[in-house]
Amino acid sequence: MPRCAQSVPLVVALLDGRAGYRQPAPLGMVPAMLIAAFAMLGAAVFLGSVLAVLHLRTEGAVAPPWTLAALHGLLAIAGLGCLALALRGPARGLDLGMASFGMTAAALMASAAVLGAGFLATRLRKRRLGGMPVAVHATLAVSGFVILTVYVLAG
Repeated sequence: MPRCAQSVPLVVALLDGRAGYRQPAPLGMVPAMLIAAFAMLGAAVFLGSVLAVLHLRTEGAVAPPWTLAALHGLLAIAGLGCLALALRGPARGLDLGMASFGMTAAALMASAAVLGAGFLATRLRKRRLGGMPVAVHATLAVSGFVILTVYVLAG
């Protein structure tokens, strides 16, 4: 049999959906703790972007409102806790090769939380916060949230 003729059944199987591809699970099938983590971390990312804009508008001369920063931190820590609890459950995304996405998102978010704790210490010592740590914190948090989004929606 010619080589191209051997690949035809594989192509037909791929197009027909018999080669192991499955549709993403509907949102109703996602565990509630994972949805709670996603919602809390999404709100924390939104508040973080507001804080970053406020920081950049004043060039760090005036600190953003502490209540907004506190709410951002509390939402992020609560969301990270929910994510850690959700990852203790059954594995998701094994057949799509995304099983490590949840742990990767948690590690990136935890790294951003450590930097956030450093921001709190800097603020308590009444020192000025530089732009580079804010950029690294935002990069870690947004990267973790994007990976978490893929894990929630496609897993």
